[in-house]
Amino acid sequence: MIAPVVSFDWLAAHPDAVVADVRFYLDGRSAREAYAAGHLPGARFVDMEADLAGPVTDLTGRHPLPTPSAFAQAMSTLGVSDDSVVVAYDDAGGAMAGRLVWMLRMLKVDAALLDGGLRAFPGELETGSAEGVAPGDFTARPWLPADLATIDDAAHQLVVLDARARDRYAGESEPMDARAGHIPGALSAPFAGNLGPDGRFLPPEQLAERFRALGVTNAAGVVSYCGSGITACHNLIALEYAGLGRGRLYPGSWSQYANTERPAATGAEAGQRPGLNVRGEP
Repeated sequence: MIAPVVSFDWLAAHPDAVVADVRFYLDGRSAREAYAAGHLPGARFVDMEADLAGPVTDLTGRHPLPTPSAFAQAMSTLGVSDDSVVVAYDDAGGAMAGRLVWMLRMLKVDAALLDGGLRAFPGELETGSAEGVAPGDFTARPWLPADLATIDDAAHQLVVLDARARDRYAGESEPMDARAGHIPGALSAPFAGNLGPDGRFLPPEQLAERFRALGVTNAAGVVSYCGSGITACHNLIALEYAGLGRGRLYPGSWSQYANTERPAATGAEAGQRPGLNVRGEP
């Protein structure tokens, strides 16, 4: 597979890649209108809630994975086929677009985040909507259990990373979900820490050092979560980009966990489950 993060130069050298605009806002702005006002030339708009999430119930988080058939239909409509190469971007350092990249890579489809995203694009933006997109041929395939974690996994896994901002992890603020705090034993790893001041990913060796400081030397033992399973993908992509392998996504994330009676922890200090080493060793 291609690297999980690629540059504008890489994209220019691969003109057949499907470019996906995966902007998504929590403040009421319309991502579709933002796309129409200006996007990378040829980019197709991906709707986070219509294309990358399924129906919400009392038992799910805010953005459960869609059914495989619904996802396949969405990808086909966007012109994505089984053999496509997809490069996704947003205007938030990949925080939103990482969801699409992670989902596609889970299904062994070549996909990557465009480093720097919309804000780093050096050319002239295109306006309006994509026209004349030929449908793709994307086969519906089940989500792979090896890449996903359940609520029980998140509650008991040795290494659990929380991608939310530190104030939400600490329980000082909770603007969206039923209660504040974090999964007991989870480590605070805000996704923004994967990026430099310019909004691009840190070099792989610096990312590896960041995760090593959290005790992570092999992503195989890692579960990543956030508020609803979106920015958690950013940490998973960063782990892979750092050469540490693939971790697992807890799709329900805090929005599911907070709706249960399971215990919650607060405080800014990174936790560790009693008697466990965060590297996953006994």
